[in-house]
Amino acid sequence: MTIARSLQRGNKRLKPLIDFALKEGWEVARTAGGHLKFTKPGLPPIYTGSTPGDRRAGLNARARLRRTDRATNLKATTREADADG
Repeated sequence: MTIARSLQRGNKRLKPLIDFALKEGWEVARTAGGHLKFTKPGLPPIYTGSTPGDRRAGLNARARLRRTDRATNLKATTREADADG
């Protein structure tokens, strides 16, 4: 059984989100309350429900993961430019 399959617990809409997060370097775990917790070193954790309330819930969670990655990369680039400056 794959990691994504065990985390999705029967909700097939979560599998693409979990696969995307794992591919992008995020670690995925279940909280005691059943939510999904996405963690990546140096970034704040992102929590999302384990049962999408609407059809866009998975897409919205994926967008949060991408925005967090992008914002952190932007901050690192800005710091490097300031140090060179």
